[in-house]
Amino acid sequence: MKGIKTILGALAVAGLLGFSFSASAQENGNRDENGKVVRGSYETNRFGDNWFIGLGAGYNAGLYSIDNAAGKGGLATNVNVGKWFTPSVGARVGWRGLTNASRGADFGTYKQNSALVDVLWNMSNAFSGYKETRFWDIIPYAGFGGNWVKVNENADQWDQEFVVNGGILNDFRLGNHVDLFLDLNAMMTKAGQYNAKGVESERYYWPVSATLGLIFNLGRTNFDRHSSIVPVIVPNKHTDAEYDALARRVKQLEDENAALKKQIDDLKNRKPDTVYVKVGGDVDPVTRTYFDLNSSKISDREKAHLDFFAENVIKNSASDKVFDVVGSADKATGSVATNERIALARANAVKDYLVKNCGVDASKLNVSSRGGVDDYAKLALNRAVVIK
Repeated sequence: MKGIKTILGALAVAGLLGFSFSASAQENGNRDENGKVVRGSYETNRFGDNWFIGLGAGYNAGLYSIDNAAGKGGLATNVNVGKWFTPSVGARVGWRGLTNASRGADFGTYKQNSALVDVLWNMSNAFSGYKETRFWDIIPYAGFGGNWVKVNENADQWDQEFVVNGGILNDFRLGNHVDLFLDLNAMMTKAGQYNAKGVESERYYWPVSATLGLIFNLGRTNFDRHSSIVPVIVPNKHTDAEYDALARRVKQLEDENAALKKQIDDLKNRKPDTVYVKVGGDVDPVTRTYFDLNSSKISDREKAHLDFFAENVIKNSASDKVFDVVGSADKATGSVATNERIALARANAVKDYLVKNCGVDASKLNVSSRGGVDDYAKLALNRAVVIK
C-alpha cells in the first residue's frame, strides 16, 4: 500500500512541477525582440529523423480502488519506439511488463504484459517554446492497448483484456542522442482478469508503476524554425517636418532623373561631328604619344593615333617636310641618365613604328631626346613623344 501511494504521489507532484516549469522556466533563446515566447512554426523533418528508443525498469503495484490494495507490487520493465512529429507532438509504441502480486499473495505471483500505443505531448515545448538544449522536458501522454495476464503459474494460462494507459514522462537531457527518463505510469483494465478473491469481475484494476531508464535519439534530433516567419515590424514615428523634407528630396531626385534621361536622349539623337584636317603648309600639326612609367612600348590606343597622324598628316605634307620626333621622360622619377636613355628609346620606338607599319620615309623623321622634363604637373603627361 505504501508503494502504491508513493507512485500516485509522484504522478501528482510531477504534474504540478511540469505546469510550474512550463510557466516560469522561459528561456531567452525562445523570445523575440518584444519579449514574447516564439513557439513556431517549424520545418517538417524527414521520415527518418526524430526517432527514439526507450529502455527502462522500476517498481509497480496494483489496486482495485484508491484504498483497496491488490498486493505488494513487483518489478516493472518497459521498451518503447517512437517519433516526434513536431517539437510538441509525438507518438510511441511499446511493451510494458509487470510482475504483480494479488491480494495476500507473495511478491511476483502474477506476470502481466501490455502492448501499448501512446500519444505524447511535450508540455515544456508547448508552453516555453522549443529548445533542443533544455535539460528537463515534462511530457504527459495517454494511450491504449492490450493486456495479457498469466492467471495460473503452474499452467500456461493467459487472460487478455483491453487496457487504457496514461502518465507523465520526465525527460532529462544527457546529450544530443542520449536522455535519462523517469516514467510515471497508470493503466486501467478489468479486475476479473486477475481472478482475485472477493473482487467483482466488473470492477477495474489499476496497475501503477515508476520506471527509470535511457532514451536513445536516432537520426536528426532537432527542429528548425520555418524561414517564412514574418519578423515583427516596429513602426518608426516621424514628425511632419521630417516627412516634408523627405518629400522634397524625393521630388529633387525625380527632377534630376528626368534631366539625365533628357541628356541621354539628346546624345542618342545628336548627329556625329565632322572633323576637318588641313594639310600642306597651312598648319603646323602636332601629336603626342604617351607611354607608361619606365616603358618605351607603344600601346594599341597610341598606335591608332600614330596610324591616323601618318595617313592624314605626314603622307599629305610637302615632300621636303621633315618632322621632329622628340622623346621625353618624367623628371620627377629616375636619374638624369635613365631619363635620357628612356626618352630616346621612346622616340626611336615611334620612328620605327611609323617606318615599318605606316610606310613613312625614314628621311622625313628626325629623332631627338629632351630627357626628363616637368612641363606638366600631372607626371604621366611628361612621359611622351611629340611629333611636330
